[in-house]
Amino acid sequence: MPELITSVSFWDLLKHLATWIGNLSRASQARKAQSIEAVREVVRASRSTAVYMQRLGNKAERDFAIENQLAMMWTNLGFRLSDLGLKALAKKCDIKGRHWANPGQFNEDFLEKADVKLETMEKTALLILKDLEKQ
Repeated sequence: MPELITSVSFWDLLKHLATWIGNLSRASQARKAQSIEAVREVVRASRSTAVYMQRLGNKAERDFAIENQLAMMWTNLGFRLSDLGLKALAKKCDIKGRHWANPGQFNEDFLEKADVKLETMEKTALLILKDLEKQ
């Protein structure tokens, strides 16, 4: 299994986000708009992935075209968030993208420790949005 550092707890992630949001308050309006859109995309990606997973849960066959789209969506999000300085959330998106590209590469224990559950990622994104939209 690939060696990745994923020990970022939810609380560490929130502390990182608080610092990042504080720094963003001094950023340009364009940078703020880019950040808001990238974080909104995390919510969209989470919901899109949840719909596909629900379909799989209803005994549908895997659709490799959709899984490719999910892999690219999460991977691109990881890049965008990293460019914006949201490294911890970017890492989680990267893991999600790598998982959809090759679902067997990570075991359940790794994914649990990485804390890449859709609910957690969406909740984090919505908390960030709430703070960003106050500024």
